[in-house]
Amino acid sequence: MNSKRRQILKAAAAAATVPAAAAIPTEAAVQTPTKKVHYKGGKKPERKPGDKPPLFNGAVSYGNLLFIAGKGAHFKGDITAHTKHVLDEVEKELINAGSSMNKVLKCNVYLNDLKDYAAMNEAFRGRFGEEPPVRTTIAAAGGIPGDSLVEIDVIAYI
Repeated sequence: MNSKRRQILKAAAAAATVPAAAAIPTEAAVQTPTKKVHYKGGKKPERKPGDKPPLFNGAVSYGNLLFIAGKGAHFKGDITAHTKHVLDEVEKELINAGSSMNKVLKCNVYLNDLKDYAAMNEAFRGRFGEEPPVRTTIAAAGGIPGDSLVEIDVIAYI
């Protein structure tokens, strides 16, 4: 190989080399996501001595992802009233945690009876903005606990 070509190859290799400091992020630049529980009212509920620990939390984030547990409507009513109520409760949880309906990425809908699908859709339509989240809707085998005709959980971005 002639010396001119060798010089060109060395210059190209040097230009393509990334300095070691730029290639490896410093500890300060790397942030480890943390788990955070978002309590209603912003304050952890007090437990009395002897109380059993809770089985689950209503809203938990990990990094910028927010997971909201299933919300139901525990009153007598039809699927439209229940769906509107549940979505209002989901929205309150999202706002409490620093998110919004427009930032919901995934939504799971559990119906007590699949015959309520069309009416649930009408109450659901437009609640998540013009670009709704992906969604799964199923009929819950054995029904939803309590009087609720629908239960909804979501994953959102903070």
